[in-house]
Amino acid sequence: MAQENAAFSPGSEEPPRRRGRQRYVEKDGRCNVQQGNVRETYRYLTDLFTTLVDLQWRLSLLFFVLAYALTWLFFGAIWWLIAYGRGDLEHLEDTAWTPCVNNLNGFVAAFLFSIETETTIGYGHRVITDQCPEGIVLLLLQAILGSMVNAFMVGCMFVKISQPNKRAATLVFSSHAVVSLRDGRLCLMFRVGDLRSSHIVEASIRAKLIRSRQTLEGEFIPLHQTDLSVGFDTGDDRLFLVSPLVISHEIDAASPFWEASRRALERDDFEIVVILEGMVEATGMTCQARSSYLVDEVLWGHRFTSVLTLEDGFYEVDYASFHETFEVPTPSCSARELAEAAARLDAHLYWSIPSRLDEKVEEEGAGEGADAGDGADKEHNGCLPPPESESKV
Repeated sequence: MAQENAAFSPGSEEPPRRRGRQRYVEKDGRCNVQQGNVRETYRYLTDLFTTLVDLQWRLSLLFFVLAYALTWLFFGAIWWLIAYGRGDLEHLEDTAWTPCVNNLNGFVAAFLFSIETETTIGYGHRVITDQCPEGIVLLLLQAILGSMVNAFMVGCMFVKISQPNKRAATLVFSSHAVVSLRDGRLCLMFRVGDLRSSHIVEASIRAKLIRSRQTLEGEFIPLHQTDLSVGFDTGDDRLFLVSPLVISHEIDAASPFWEASRRALERDDFEIVVILEGMVEATGMTCQARSSYLVDEVLWGHRFTSVLTLEDGFYEVDYASFHETFEVPTPSCSARELAEAAARLDAHLYWSIPSRLDEKVEEEGAGEGADAGDGADKEHNGCLPPPESESKV
């Protein structure tokens, strides 16, 4: 069966494309999903720490400032109420009067004393006396709660600052995926790279096919996820990501693209999500980078341009060519049809070689007896006899 070349020609007319679909995962890794009609919002408060860490930076800074400011104002108001209730504000000029807090002459002074107490600044101008038991209890309470606020808010800011999200920005994926032959088999490939000199430890790669499907019972499953094997069985999914690597998914009988030809792939509607995970070498925190490829971003009959060159004593990576591809001869049939054609070719070679050997033996033994032809249906030279179709030819 003749197979047409699947490589794109610069002047050839591109096949019609379907209307662009909505991405499930953006190219920069952001998941394009919004949670709507969430009625049980109290669940966010049960994990307040994670909720604060997940907030945007401007909201996190606002909560950080409000947490301290409101705490200072709250305890400052209590200090002022204690002074007001004891009558300290009415005996400011009375040297014989022992106030709860020395030199506390108003709300502003009470607010400043609250800040000094919680932050343990201790300027020495305002100080609590031993004649105020309620003030001593409040001092202990503010010291304990102030430490808790410090631990909570500083912990939130530290986790938010040290999140490895920005580390994922230096993990790059090729802008396109390609389909071409590798060792005689159709493979879907994409490239990953790390722009930093500090490496990702224990890096691993996964790929998911996002495509809606309908079950035999008629149930429609939107955005159904299917695993694409990228070497889990052989360990090829665990990467030593020092230089850019081409990740390959072999289109075999277990692949969802087993029966997809070039034209069928162009008419299909799917999204391939690729996920790179590993630990940041500098911090030991887990990092995840994501990207995706739509149908229009899968190039049939292309291969990635090499970016690695050997220089004087080292290897150099040219990231200017990281996204570049070039056309290669590739059959446009499906992987299944290609495998069947290869199997037919192997079968033809298997039967044709013994047949030629048998004919040669028959010619040499033709003069020894007329019954030499009776063994034509038996095995010769350790090979099985050819099938009927071959013997008739």
